[in-house]
Amino acid sequence: MEINHVDIKLIALDMDGTLLTNDHQITEATQKAIKEAQQKGVKIVLSTGRSFKNCHNHADALGLDSYLVTVNGSEIWDENREIVKRTVMNPEWIEWMYGLAKQYHTLFWAIDTERTWRNEMPEDLYSVEWLKFGFDIHDDEVRQVIFKELQAKGEFELSNSFPSNIEVNRRGISKASGLEIVCRRLGIEMKNVMAAGDSLNDLEMIKEAGIGVAMGNAQDTLKQNADWITTTNEEDGVAKAIRKWVL
Repeated sequence: MEINHVDIKLIALDMDGTLLTNDHQITEATQKAIKEAQQKGVKIVLSTGRSFKNCHNHADALGLDSYLVTVNGSEIWDENREIVKRTVMNPEWIEWMYGLAKQYHTLFWAIDTERTWRNEMPEDLYSVEWLKFGFDIHDDEVRQVIFKELQAKGEFELSNSFPSNIEVNRRGISKASGLEIVCRRLGIEMKNVMAAGDSLNDLEMIKEAGIGVAMGNAQDTLKQNADWITTTNEEDGVAKAIRKWVL
């Protein structure tokens, strides 16, 4: 199908580097475009690596009454902010990755169902439900070594939200898998979705959406796989994409 003739019924937006400016604001132009899309009956879904706690206030501020895909698809929330689906990780895997972070002296973070841990972990790793683990590694060689170790396990979905990090979810879990569930529940097909993002954790949803939009500040892999490239998150890139393809 010619992308000029795609009927967009749902817009999926990554947050950091996409919807949000570098100082975590939503520009006036973007707010206005989102409001106009909503008035047309288009659903707006935040699809983010962040936890529910770290994203729902932005959804509320935008007046969004739709689903949320959080922690790269590990959690899906409905219009009433009730959990629809949650996919947890084995605590043994978390313990192993925490060990890797200590072994290679990397920065890390981990998200459980209650909070985000940064460079520290609870005493009992088996007392909480884990959703995601992330490494922040500025040494390219070390990052490659850890990436290969993670890959060799065959249990994980590996992506990033910034070139220097590695995000680890359970295999088969991605923003795309989360959006597919949302679309099924809303009776929308993926071909009627416009998705926008900037990092590798957005890659699958950009490939599967009817219109995949890469931000001007996106990683090269994303730009190569997108249907269209907009301006950066500092230049109202989301607003421009909504105006071009939806309004």
